[in-house]
Amino acid sequence: MSDVDGQPGQRVLIILLGALGDVVRGLAVVDAIKTTYPTSKITWLVEPASSGVVSLHRSIDEVIVFQRKEGIQGILQLVRDLRARQFDLTLDLQRHLKSGFFSWLSRAPRRIGFHPDDSKEWNWIFNTEYVPARGDASSKIDHYLSFVTKLGCKSSEHPQAGLSHITLSKLSDGWREQLTGRYVGVILGSSRYSKDWPEEGYRGLLERWSVEGASTVVLLGDRSKEELAQRLATVPSPVRIVNAVGKTSLEELVGIIQGAAACVGPDSGPGHIAGALGVPHVTLFGPTPAGRNAPRGSERLAVVSSLGCSPCRRRVCPGLDKLCMRLISPDVVMERLRQALSLAPATRS
Repeated sequence: MSDVDGQPGQRVLIILLGALGDVVRGLAVVDAIKTTYPTSKITWLVEPASSGVVSLHRSIDEVIVFQRKEGIQGILQLVRDLRARQFDLTLDLQRHLKSGFFSWLSRAPRRIGFHPDDSKEWNWIFNTEYVPARGDASSKIDHYLSFVTKLGCKSSEHPQAGLSHITLSKLSDGWREQLTGRYVGVILGSSRYSKDWPEEGYRGLLERWSVEGASTVVLLGDRSKEELAQRLATVPSPVRIVNAVGKTSLEELVGIIQGAAACVGPDSGPGHIAGALGVPHVTLFGPTPAGRNAPRGSERLAVVSSLGCSPCRRRVCPGLDKLCMRLISPDVVMERLRQALSLAPATRS
């Protein structure tokens, strides 16, 4: 394959619509393609919630945003957008019915998707080729990288998401003034309530903070966690607490994470941003499997619940009120944070 089979400048469509964490991990395929086939033009199809992080990637040439909430009008607009382009290759990284249908709509003669054994909702019938079956035991980022392996691309052992051009120096003066010294990002919450660490866990971590070399903690998260952040910001703690929850743009969030010495939080999109940027991340796992979802480069920092039913992979805890996450001790998290800081450079740009 030379420039996606024979001709320079061929057009590649990548379909990965969903959650921020999945999209960030999927971005690892872009640099592998561009490095091996530099004249290829890459278009990414995504939904609004994760479109901002795709737009930050330096090697993506075009972003198509599927306006799902607009119903049939959104689908018709997407059909027009896809038919206005002549794609030579489509990579369907989503593995659901919707993404398979969009792959078929792309009319690319070569459409690569997940193996039928790994796909869902009859996704595979819309694609012409498949990556080898891997199951859910392997990490998701490795599963995504199997697509570029099939294309003959070389990928790094530690692929980055191409977001490293967002730096702390580009943040507003207000954020730069607050983020002096070495700091740790503490991420509140995730896209699923079942994955969230309870308030008492965060409170215990802040009250008993004993991580040397980190003078500040920055609370990070979306607006749904603002009340929690306000309560945590007043916790008596030996460390200075900066509350950035609900106060940052996506670009600012990326910049703050990149400047952190380390981060800690549940299995979440911001955690995978940290992994993409090479920032050590202590991930707290209950209902989701660490082997599948730990951020790249931080696998050994994962804190895994000891509860027997974990990982159940459920969106809603079946009657135990997130016992798996409640059993994760702040003392264990503190010890992993010390390990994380030992891996981090003394200063970050």
